[in-house]
Amino acid sequence: MANNSNAEAFKGTWDYVDGENNDEYLKEIGVGMMGRLAAKGLKPRLVISEEHGKWAVRTETTVKTMTLEFTPNVEYKETTGDGRELKGTVRFENGKWIQKMHDKHGKESTTTRWIDEKGQLQSVSECGKVKAQKFYKRVQ
Repeated sequence: MANNSNAEAFKGTWDYVDGENNDEYLKEIGVGMMGRLAAKGLKPRLVISEEHGKWAVRTETTVKTMTLEFTPNVEYKETTGDGRELKGTVRFENGKWIQKMHDKHGKESTTTRWIDEKGQLQSVSECGKVKAQKFYKRVQ
């Protein structure tokens, strides 16, 4: 990434504020009905950090805490909370965090994050023709 200061803006603690179309997105990426029902009431907290070029996103909910660690532009492997195995990459580009993932069946999804003019973290996840959006406010 040419300008690392853009990436620096993502560091911190973010609480979920609102979102739309998440159930349809989860269905599209292959999350089963029980997983989608469990996700409906969750308001995740994201804790984003970086040390020596390695980033971590800790997602905390009342049900489970999971951490994704990655180095930008390097493929990572992840097992999701519902057991799906993914490979992905994250890159920082023009003030955005772009995460591309694919599962073992080849299904691809992309999540793009950015800090809006109000200082909120916005997240748009897309798979096929389905798009979901989430909003987070900074708490630290």
